[in-house]
Amino acid sequence: MFAKLESYPAALLELVAKANTAAKAIPPLFPLSANVAVNPFLGQTGEPLAVTAARLERAGGARITPPRTYWRQKLEAGSITEADLQDALAAVEGRFNAPNLQNIKAALASETAEPKALPTVAELAAEVSGIDWPGLVEDRVSVWAASHFDQGQALWQQDGTGGAFSAWRDFAARDLTPEIHGLTGFCAFAADTNRSHWRAIGRASETLGVNSSAATTAFHRWLMTLGGWAQYSRYLLWQAELEGKQDSTVTELLAIRMVFDEALFELYKDQIQARWAEAVAAHQAPVTPSADLVIDAVLQEAAERAGQRALEAKLLQGKPLQTEGRPEVQAAFCIDVRSEVFRRALEAQSSSIQTIGFAGFFGLASAHKAAGSDVTERRNPVLLQPGMASQAGETGQADLNRRYSARAKRAWGRFKLAAVSSFAFVEAAGPIYVGKLLRDALGLNGQPAADPAPVMDPEIDLESRVGMARSVLTAMSLTENFARIVLLAGHGARVTNNPHESALHCGACGGYAGDVNARLLASLLNDPSVQAGLRDKGISIPSDTVFVPALHHTTTDDLILFEQDLPDGMPRQDLKQLKTWVAAAGSLARAERATHLPRADHAAAIARRARDWAETRPEWGLAGCRAFVAAPRHRTGSADLSGQAFLHNYDWQRDERFGVLELIMTAPVVVASWISLQYYGSTVAPSVFGGGNKLLHNVVGGIGVLEGNTGAPRPGLPWQSVHDGTGLQHDPLRLTVVIEAPREAMSEILKRHPGVRELFDNGWLHLIAMDGEGKMAWRYRPGLKWVRFNERSEPPRAMAAE
Repeated sequence: MFAKLESYPAALLELVAKANTAAKAIPPLFPLSANVAVNPFLGQTGEPLAVTAARLERAGGARITPPRTYWRQKLEAGSITEADLQDALAAVEGRFNAPNLQNIKAALASETAEPKALPTVAELAAEVSGIDWPGLVEDRVSVWAASHFDQGQALWQQDGTGGAFSAWRDFAARDLTPEIHGLTGFCAFAADTNRSHWRAIGRASETLGVNSSAATTAFHRWLMTLGGWAQYSRYLLWQAELEGKQDSTVTELLAIRMVFDEALFELYKDQIQARWAEAVAAHQAPVTPSADLVIDAVLQEAAERAGQRALEAKLLQGKPLQTEGRPEVQAAFCIDVRSEVFRRALEAQSSSIQTIGFAGFFGLASAHKAAGSDVTERRNPVLLQPGMASQAGETGQADLNRRYSARAKRAWGRFKLAAVSSFAFVEAAGPIYVGKLLRDALGLNGQPAADPAPVMDPEIDLESRVGMARSVLTAMSLTENFARIVLLAGHGARVTNNPHESALHCGACGGYAGDVNARLLASLLNDPSVQAGLRDKGISIPSDTVFVPALHHTTTDDLILFEQDLPDGMPRQDLKQLKTWVAAAGSLARAERATHLPRADHAAAIARRARDWAETRPEWGLAGCRAFVAAPRHRTGSADLSGQAFLHNYDWQRDERFGVLELIMTAPVVVASWISLQYYGSTVAPSVFGGGNKLLHNVVGGIGVLEGNTGAPRPGLPWQSVHDGTGLQHDPLRLTVVIEAPREAMSEILKRHPGVRELFDNGWLHLIAMDGEGKMAWRYRPGLKWVRFNERSEPPRAMAAE
């Protein structure tokens, strides 16, 4: 048993606190099976962009705003105006030495130098020895970590009991590679470290002269060198905290990385001691943005204000869509920006069609088990814990047959890869696979059949089901005037040979497709007993209304109806017309999207891209996302938002005590901010927060992808997801949130949720209140203040940076 933390010396306890802070500065990397977008600046939301830029320059050598040439081109093109620059200058924080307009214009004439992180001991040792110690450290940590964290890809797995640090000590005590390269005695050095990773951190800190004042950014720097391994460990901590537990894997990896530098320091101390002391002193200094970083933050703000002007113009140009009387179809889609294109196309088919935007998990946070599987899939936002259980409605012999088939397939796969049989298998069975290779290459393989309809846990009683249904319908602002057909469309992506497939699925569904949630909700709302309970609560669903679940394939813009889920006796006569409208809408959406995709010269090419195993850009995902609008649909009307806006239906006048508004601001808005900032980070800092080149990807451990055959997993989005080969397809702008609701109500919600408030106070999100005429009227400012949207204000008096 290790000693309890309370028994550690005070100096070590200070380092423990700093290590835990550094762990929280790392964003989580969710595994490929449920790879959701993550805000790469999650650990820095408590500070503004300029300070974060200074921090990440020190810890990661990262530039987190576009280059000056990017802004200069926008100014020359007129998309950013001098008025935007003046407004951005007026908004800059007074605690920095605020530049003036002349400083900004002068800065645009030249590019800033590439940022350089403070050196690690390994980097200093490499300079004096000519040995690539940083590469070697990364390689040896990655060889161990790929096996330790493996999620079923490897046939043989190492024993991981005792935690990451203990497992690494056992590995390092037998790994001769560092010694072969010149780190003499490293096996014994690793074996002699204290079994407590906290003690190991303490000893390494003492050896390296890192005290508590230097530790925050020094520890952050070491974790940044571990790339995706540190981020996957942060995911383990994220999941543990959701369940009310703790996990120390991130800080154990920190200890591993520090042990390497401790050993290298002992070897090269005489040659690098002075320079390392300079690095430690630099880590002790406060994190303060330079004048150039403040200017870059002003340019970023100006671009976002220009984008807000463009959004305002589009909203004012749209013609409000109003359906008089009872609509024929109400179609609820996820708020995902890709749905905006399809919704607009569907509404164009008939004035009797209404569309609704709602979070794609449809308010049912489900721990789901697919057909023939005991694996629990969390089909809900990663911010939440599942609130219910569900499973595919298949039992008896059909379930057994599916399980037998899956086991046989797994056994065959292991036989093909086993050490003894793999070579003989290729020689003997290779020709048999010619047909499969041809079918795959030509995209002739069909799509797998859908699972049987999911069913809720039977332990959920009727009262609870009625409450769930009422909550969902209220949150959708759909409590009256139901259409005969209410379409509930989740979304997913059809792609081939793409490790990042789950990143194209529904983020609100935890990186899975939204079909299960849509089918569960349709089943719930079609239940006569639930409808009877809703009537008692003031929500009357007509007897001829049918809720139809569907899945929108965002890669092909096909929309598949799960009409087989409808209960016997449900009216189906109107589905034929619905299918005609849906097919026509899909054609329109494909034609619009084809104009933006490389080598998609016509709409028919869209479907082929989904089946092409060599296609690196089957779709653009959420590239281009820049706005979130929560308002009645007639506010966005027929405005062409180009698939760049999250659209959430919301009517504040129906929202008693603003419970729905609070839900929107604390869940969908936060999820949208993660998506927006992941695209932002992958665009402006691809070397640190991007997924690299798809052509070089190799899956490691079922967790992530390597760029090549070694190293740490690459987090974030591949370069092909944000760049078409000639230019960026994502304009790196922080998300603008527009909500039609009283400002006082929004301020009260921000008071109750400091984590959400800091996103707005520090500029990671912009908040704008829409007035009763549908105009962007008020802008949120730090400190729960509001100013007129188009109000001009004087720049703050310059103050010395802290």
